[in-house]
Amino acid sequence: MKRFGVLLILILAFCGLSDSAYIAQNEAHHVPLLCNVTNLSDCNIVATSPYSRLFGVSVAGYGIIFYGIIFILAALELVLFNRFLRRALQGISLIGVLVSLYFTSIEIFVIHSLCIFCVASTIIVLLAFIFAMFIEPIRWNMKHKPPLQSAASPLPPPAHLPMPPTQ
Repeated sequence: MKRFGVLLILILAFCGLSDSAYIAQNEAHHVPLLCNVTNLSDCNIVATSPYSRLFGVSVAGYGIIFYGIIFILAALELVLFNRFLRRALQGISLIGVLVSLYFTSIEIFVIHSLCIFCVASTIIVLLAFIFAMFIEPIRWNMKHKPPLQSAASPLPPPAHLPMPPTQ
């Protein structure tokens, strides 16, 4: 089942790469994005806003790097089946979810426009995170451990006192 989840992450990473590459290519060639979806057809408003660049680099460029890393980690996980790789997929996809939610909130509350490609990227990274959590669930050790005794008090723990007899 873990292999199937990793394969789904690999497919999602490829879809995210395609999505980010399409936006980056159109931005580099100054070609408007094609998006004809009702209420999600403001792609060009979002893509040309000042929020579409971070430190002089297109957000789509960061998306290509992000999905490339996810793709490589998932491909390596299919070959090596390593717990560290699964944890790395979880951590990086969590970062992707947080960044995607930030940029989606910028679209909604600041730019007042939604882009179907950006929403698709948010859904892709959210699904990748969910699958990453399923392939290596985090288990918390819930067993009660007795408190450690300090070296300053070498006394044994107090014995339990018997209950007085009832009348």
